[in-house]
Amino acid sequence: MNPLPRCLAALSAALCLLLSVPAHADLRVVASLPDLAALAKAVGGEHVQVTSLALSTQDPHFVDAKPNLALELNRADMLIAIGLELEVGWLPTLQNGARNPRILINSPGFLDVSQFVQKLEVPTTPMDRSNGDVHPGGNPHFLYDPRAGLAVAKGIADRMISLDAKNADAYRANLAKFTDESQKSLATWQKRLAGLKGQPVIAYHRTTAYLSNWLGFDVVAYLEPKPGIPPTPAHVVEVLGQARQRKARMLLQEEYYPATTSKLVSQKVPTPLVILPGGTNFRAGETYLHHIEDVVTRLENGLNGKGT
Repeated sequence: MNPLPRCLAALSAALCLLLSVPAHADLRVVASLPDLAALAKAVGGEHVQVTSLALSTQDPHFVDAKPNLALELNRADMLIAIGLELEVGWLPTLQNGARNPRILINSPGFLDVSQFVQKLEVPTTPMDRSNGDVHPGGNPHFLYDPRAGLAVAKGIADRMISLDAKNADAYRANLAKFTDESQKSLATWQKRLAGLKGQPVIAYHRTTAYLSNWLGFDVVAYLEPKPGIPPTPAHVVEVLGQARQRKARMLLQEEYYPATTSKLVSQKVPTPLVILPGGTNFRAGETYLHHIEDVVTRLENGLNGKGT
C-alpha cells in the first residue's frame, strides 16, 4: 500500500490545525483590576492578550493571592496596577511569587497608572490604621470618572508603544478611536446627569470621590464610620438623621459590599438605593465605556426615584 496518500492527508490535517490556531499576541498583559484590563484591551486590540487578576464582583482591597494568578504573572510582559496602595495587601505577594523580573516595580513592564490622574482626598496629616483604610497617596477609586479613564488609556498606550514599537501605529489608532468614543459619550452622560449636580447623596464607602467630582453631587455622609470599618448602630442612626435633614436623593453602594444596612437606611429615609457595579465585567466581554454607561444609567434611575 502506497504510504504517500496517508502522509499527504496527515500533512493537510496538520496545516489546517496550524491555521486554526489564533496568532500569538505580541504582548501578554495582566491587569490587577478589570477596569484596567478593559482599557488595555481597548488600546491594545488584536496585538495583546489581556487578563484581569480580580473580578468586578470582588472588593479590590481584598483579592486572594492564588497560585494560578501568580502563573498568569509569570508569563506576562506587562503588569498594570491602580497604585495608591489599593492592591498593597495582595499584588506584591503575586509579583514576588511569579518569578518574572519583567513585571516588578521599577521594571519597564510594570505600570502604576495613578501617575496619570490628579489625586483627590490626599491626607494632609500623618495617617495610621486608627483612621481606617486611608490611602496616604490619595483616593484610588479614580476609574469611576471616565475622564480619568481616558488619561489612563493614554498612559497605557504610551507604555505599550515603548514595549512593542513595531505595533505603535496600531496602538495610536486604537487610542484615537477610544478617545473619540469617550469624548462623545462624556457629553451625553453629563447631559443626562445634569440634574445630579449639587444634590445631597449618601454613600457606603469612599469610592465616590472622583464620581462626585465629575458630576458635582455632594456626599453628605458615609455609612462606614471610617474607611473600611463596617457600619455601627450608633453611626447608622447619625447617618439616618443627616440623610433626612439634607433630603438625600439616593444612597450609593458598590455591589461587593453587604447591602443589609444600606437597604434599611434607604427604606427609613426614604431614598433610592443605587447599587453600582464594582468594575467592568471584563471576563464577560464588557468594555470600559459600556461599564460607565451602566453606572450612568443606574444613577439616572436613582434621580428618577428608582433603586437598583
